[in-house]
Amino acid sequence: MIAQETTVRSGNLTPASKRDRANTLFEMLIIAAKSEQIRELALSLARSGFNCSVATSPSEVGGQVARKTPDLVLIAMNSPLMYSEVWHLWEQVRQKRALPVIALISKGALGNFDPGLKIDDFVVEPWDIAEVAARAKRVLWRINKVDCKELIGCGDLVIDLGKCEVSVGGRLVSLTFREYELLRFLAANEGRVFTRDALLNEVWGYDYYGGDRTVDVHIRRLRSKIEDPAHIFIETVRNIGYRFRKDS
Repeated sequence: MIAQETTVRSGNLTPASKRDRANTLFEMLIIAAKSEQIRELALSLARSGFNCSVATSPSEVGGQVARKTPDLVLIAMNSPLMYSEVWHLWEQVRQKRALPVIALISKGALGNFDPGLKIDDFVVEPWDIAEVAARAKRVLWRINKVDCKELIGCGDLVIDLGKCEVSVGGRLVSLTFREYELLRFLAANEGRVFTRDALLNEVWGYDYYGGDRTVDVHIRRLRSKIEDPAHIFIETVRNIGYRFRKDS
């Protein structure tokens, strides 16, 4: 049993081919025309533990690959033009760096689908988010022998339960033990409101005799580390307590 506060420290992220098997934070690049459907796909996959970036034109693909060093690529092939241009570009990129690929194929493009394409899997539109996430995890497991089960994701925030690591937008954050446990508990129960007393019992234990001011102090410190104007995860519910925001 841990008797005092310790610091949950994090190391540097490396490409999937060099990662430890227990490190399950992944970068995903989605190559697709800009649309609300793709935006929702990226947000939903982020909640499943993937740091997603989107390249909406062939000119963006090379830069995204160089900056983000993705572990997995999703390519939307929803028109003959997109199918031809994007795949030709991707063949050039793949000659420099081998990456697993899942194709997102619309029913209208099935007639042009080439079964000889060098892809690892494909999903046919309408895409089911759970299916896309499951196929992505299966591909990564097959290639890297890593497990994605112990992740809690919400927007740009990812909590790796196996490694006790937290990242926001791909940036790993250093938290104390109590800060980590408080965040983990709230995120695992997103949308649910907890009183300060309830959080004291759940995170500090029933034998803790400090006042509920302790919760406020830890929430404030936690917010200073994981939040900014673009990332708000924890909400204060007036006269009650706190909750982890849904769809952050």
